[in-house]
Order: sequence, then C-alpha cells, then structure tokens
Amino acid sequence: MKITRILAHRVDLPLHETTYKWSGGKSVTVFDSTVVCVETDSGVVGWGEVCPLGPFYLPAYAEGVRSGIRELGPRLLGFDPTQLGVLNTQMDACLKGHPHVKSGIDMACWDVLGKVSGLPVCTLLGGRFGESVRLYRAISQEDPDAMARRVAQYRAEGYSRFQLKVGGDPDTDIERIRAVRGVLRPGDRLVADANTGWTQHEAVRVARAVRDLDVYIEQPCLTYEECLAVRRACGLPFVLDENIDGLDVLLRARSDLAMDVVNLKISKLGGITRTRQARDLCASMGIAMTLEDSWGGDIVTAAIAHVAHSTPEPLRFTSTDFNSYVTVSIAEGAPRRVDGFMRASAAPGLGVEPRRDVLGPPVLVVE
Repeated sequence: MKITRILAHRVDLPLHETTYKWSGGKSVTVFDSTVVCVETDSGVVGWGEVCPLGPFYLPAYAEGVRSGIRELGPRLLGFDPTQLGVLNTQMDACLKGHPHVKSGIDMACWDVLGKVSGLPVCTLLGGRFGESVRLYRAISQEDPDAMARRVAQYRAEGYSRFQLKVGGDPDTDIERIRAVRGVLRPGDRLVADANTGWTQHEAVRVARAVRDLDVYIEQPCLTYEECLAVRRACGLPFVLDENIDGLDVLLRARSDLAMDVVNLKISKLGGITRTRQARDLCASMGIAMTLEDSWGGDIVTAAIAHVAHSTPEPLRFTSTDFNSYVTVSIAEGAPRRVDGFMRASAAPGLGVEPRRDVLGPPVLVVE
C-alpha cells in the first residue's frame, strides 16, 4: 500500500458559548481547524484533524499546519501509511520540529491502519480499558460568580471534572477557585489551570491562599523551572501541561517529582504515534494523565477517545470531548458525551466518516 494523495480541508468551528477565554486576555471565538485526508493506491482513505488554540497558546497556528503539509506532503508520497514508525521517521527527517504539522497526517495513517486491519484504533493502541472515558469541562475565564454558575450547569449535565481557567489577577483567581469549589460535591475534581499566566510569586500566593481546598494547580508559570519552584512551595496536587512536549522533559519532570498529573496533547506531541510513546512511558512510571489535544472537532475527539480508552483506568485522570464545545459537526460516528463520559468507536480505524458537504473542497492537494 502506498500514499498517493494528501489533501487538507479548512473548516471553521464556532463555539456554543461564543467566546473561549483564558490567561493574559487571550480568547478565541471561531477555531480554524485543518482536516487531513490521506488517500492510498488501494482505495483506503484515512482522516485526521489538527486545530491549534489560536497562534498564541503553543508554537503552532492554523495556517502553519497547511503550509507545513504543503512542504512535507510531497516527501511522503509512495510511503506505506501502515508503517507508522517508518512514516514518522521520514516526517522528522524532512521537517525538523513543527509537531502539529505532522499530527494530522499521523492520525490519518492510524485511521488507515485500523481500516486495513479491521480493528478500532484503541485496540491497536493496546486495548479497551473500561466501558467509557470520564470527561472534564473547561470553564472559560469570567467573573467568579459566572464561572460558578457555569460549573453548576455542567455538573447537572453529568460532568464531575472541571478545568477552571485562571491565570489572571491573583485576588480574582482566588475568588474564582473558592466560588467554584463551593458548588462542587465530594468526588468532583477541580483543576485551576493558569495556562502559564502567573508569575512565580503570584502562583505561590494563590496556591497558599487556597491550600485548604480540594484543588489541583495546573501549569501556573511559563517555564519549567518556575513551575517546579511553585510545585515545591504550594503543597497541592500539581499538573504540568504546556511544558510537556516530549519524552526528555517528561523524564526530567518525573526525576524532579515536578507533577502528579501530566496533560498529553496529540498535536503538541506530533500525533498518535508520539502520544502513545509518552502515554506508555507515563504508565510505566505510574503517572496519571489527561489525554486530549489543543482543540478540534469530531475527528480530533475520536482520536482522543481512542488514545484515552486504551489507557489503563487508574492512570486516566480525565479526557475531553471538544466536539461538544462547537456548533459544527464535521464527521459522523464521532463519540458523543453521555452523562460526562464518552466511548471510543468499535468500528475499524477512528470510526468516523467526514461530512464532505461541511468540509467543502480541499484548500490543498499534494499528489
């Protein structure tokens, strides 16, 4: 089997809540997602998706995905999409860095592999652990009472894990955390996610002000060293996200006891293949994980579900269903939230069939 064409479609994903806000005044109203199609000489077609959280979250932006595929794609024609190790080695040799560019291609090739083998991707990744995957809900940054009302609303819909967007004024963030914790019940989990928005002294101050609460602190500062200093000072469960972009920093963080949970994002790591490597390393070291991506629609949500469902339950902190945040459905067969949980499809591959009328014509064709 050989890759004969790679296509990219651009699709806008507006939000149900209109605007998504996080630290530093950053916000997005419509997400620019790239849907990748890998065609083969056998007629099997695979699908992937990449959706950066704007150009100011990670070193990734939407148009960069498509530009990168234009550069990388010709060098992948003729390769076997089911040989994932060979393919990733070729992508790394032809394009240094830019993991988000490679993610959609790798995802689509996993879809091909599943279809060829007749197996869902989660089976290929190690098997299906448990009946379903517990989800978190990200709560866009607003005033404390408004965020508490949002959490109460989503709790009534079945969510029990909440990622609270903080990283602003420390006094207001303390109020946000206390207001939201006040509407939760025993067994619920609350993560105060600063998305690198605090300075070190602000993070320590906030953490110490809420240390009587059941709350996790996530990625308080920009650098790994700052986060480690806060971790050692705060005494609360700690999550690293933005700094975890490869196996080297993951091993360093484990050695430093820098976190209790890590967030593994598919596109930040470069695709399902690299995420599986990081996931399996975390599992071998007993590190709990949030399995997710930077953002996306139905195809990204399907990939998240397969990675999460194939992760041992005791180490699966939570996951997310980004397709429930947006107003546009781009594929049939994607996981749907039921009472705060989702399931990976049992169909071969990712189990999705894109809505071609929604995708429209490709904006890029490599052949």
